[in-house]
Amino acid sequence: MNHPKWGKWRKEYKFTNKRHPPKAVMAVILGVISMVYLGLCVYHSFLSGGAATDGYGLVGLLSAIFALIGLILSITARGEPDRYPLFPYLGILVNLIVLCCISVILYAGAYGI
Repeated sequence: MNHPKWGKWRKEYKFTNKRHPPKAVMAVILGVISMVYLGLCVYHSFLSGGAATDGYGLVGLLSAIFALIGLILSITARGEPDRYPLFPYLGILVNLIVLCCISVILYAGAYGI
């Protein structure tokens, strides 16, 4: 339905040059990969009665590195002009969740919780 002051034939278009930043999309992908592999490590460690092998530790370390890289990428992508903010904030959220989970796992391992 047309608004009376716009006239009968006038249509509203919004032209923009905004795009999703590729660094932030990559940060979200790294965060999801980190979350999946960390979850698999915790699950398989739980199935083996809490005995985590060296491989699980290595995957956890790589997961932490991926999350740190993803966090840095999403923070730097947040400051880019003319970009949509969805993926930078999503990347920050996902990577911070992964880093918090790793911190809880390390804390629980150090203090026997």
